Amino acid sequence: MAQAFAAAVILAVACVAGVVTDAGAAAPITRQVRPTWAELTPQQRQVLAPLAPEWDQLDVTRRKKWVAIAERYPKMSAEEQERLQRRMRDWARLSTDERRAARERYKSLASLSPQEREAVKASWAEYRRSLEAEKPADEAAEAPVSP
Repeated sequence: MAQAFAAAVILAVACVAGVVTDAGAAAPITRQVRPTWAELTPQQRQVLAPLAPEWDQLDVTRRKKWVAIAERYPKMSAEEQERLQRRMRDWARLSTDERRAARERYKSLASLSPQEREAVKASWAEYRRSLEAEKPADEAAEAPVSP
């Protein structure tokens, strides 16, 4: 009898909490993460357009981060705006695994000492310079030879 009473109490609490439907089956509790895409202003949607297809999958923390960036967007220089748009497009093209790897790399870089971070930045800058130095040679090699 005590077990039946406990089961009835649990069922009553579950019904009040909205976990159990009329049929008695467990219903998933879904909370809408805000802001939804429709709740963004037209300006925010324009700035965040590269993220539109995945907006519904973003957690509340990431949504708030992107909304804050969209709010700062009008104050950015044209160069900063273009860089932000390019990076959002690049990010949107990454697979889930590539995004996870990028986040892990970011976390590992964040845990470095300031001196180690500077060394990584310098190494990265040198790598980018070497790529830029190779471009003209590559482009010249690909250029069609005129008769």
